[in-house]
Amino acid sequence: MQKLQAVKGMNDVLPSQSALWEYFENTVATILRQYGYRNMRAPIVEPTPLFVRSIGDATDIVEKEMYTFTDRLNGDQLTLRPEATAGLVRAAVEHSITYNAPQRVWYVGPMFRHERPQKGRYRQFHQFDVECFGYAGPEVDAELIILCQRIWRAFGVAPKVRLEINSIGDAEERRAHRDALIAHFEANSDLLDEDAKRRLHSNPLRILDTKNPTMQAMVNAAPKLIDMLGAESQTHFDALRALLDAAGLHYTINPRLVRGMDYYNRTVFEFVAPIAGTDLTITGGGRYDGLFEQLGGKSTPSIGFGMGVERVLLLLEEAGVNPAHKVDAYIVHEDFSSANVLAETLRDAGKYVTVHAGGGKLANQMKRADTSGATFALIIGENERAAGQVSVKNLKTGVQTTVAHADALNHLVC
Repeated sequence: MQKLQAVKGMNDVLPSQSALWEYFENTVATILRQYGYRNMRAPIVEPTPLFVRSIGDATDIVEKEMYTFTDRLNGDQLTLRPEATAGLVRAAVEHSITYNAPQRVWYVGPMFRHERPQKGRYRQFHQFDVECFGYAGPEVDAELIILCQRIWRAFGVAPKVRLEINSIGDAEERRAHRDALIAHFEANSDLLDEDAKRRLHSNPLRILDTKNPTMQAMVNAAPKLIDMLGAESQTHFDALRALLDAAGLHYTINPRLVRGMDYYNRTVFEFVAPIAGTDLTITGGGRYDGLFEQLGGKSTPSIGFGMGVERVLLLLEEAGVNPAHKVDAYIVHEDFSSANVLAETLRDAGKYVTVHAGGGKLANQMKRADTSGATFALIIGENERAAGQVSVKNLKTGVQTTVAHADALNHLVC
């Protein structure tokens, strides 16, 4: 029988890898709670029109990358979510969660895009998604960026990460910029590749992301949206910069920085880091003041970001961050029942305890203890069980002592 394997680009997380995932997720979730953000969850599968309406039907995500299928029961068009913001906003509109007050929320989970798998880019990938619903001013823009910087500091990788910011203005400014881009690209049509020609009238902003070296000089000379901002957008951007300056954050204004979804406006930002010899975006976000209305809700100015979990983990691995799976004690025994009673007592006291399962000689069980990562082995052989005692061996130093069951906890000093 043929052995089944995971879908290409959808990866298993094995027990040997999970400690880093748990460390990352727990650290980020703790920082988010420190800032007053609350967890929110939404389905993995959403109606396809949600993403067509929010992301834009001329984007690569909608045109090429979404996993879309027809529900066999009722014929509905459904899609595995390619990003989280649209689903969270849909839920916020559906349940009117901003009716009484703005909301700061976060979510972590898998997203799905049909791309060519490569390191740091997968078909199933995971994101921490952080959103502020109902905030119009630049204060929360700055807060999100400062929050990210705290995360990089917590992981010890802040010196490796750089911040880029930009403003893409409001709808009227973007329309004027779009017209100026089209005019510029049409004047240089002989330099456009086939992909750029296809995007010229549907999504000319994406031409600015081209990696085609023959187009770079022409693209660099294209009109910059930041030079076409109106008074309100400029004031918002200037205020954001002042807040970041006051917080001591270093940043670069990248006038070519855009986001891949149509719903963004004004502030956009990215954190970029060198991973596996190339610069990768590990967090990208921005303001989306019109998305609630696009999805049938009331006007609700908002901003958020998505943090790529797999990419950040690659960065942590390269930085030598290697948290161990926590095991305080491994119990070696000749009677599971008595070992389990001791283990439950220690767990009640907050200790992490593994009880050997499957029997076997004590010498073989000790080999398991040595490879478990535990700090101590607790040995309950025939003599210890008869005397109501336990032998406590420090697996780091080799020092061993025998104590009463009731005293075992006092000797688990890590």
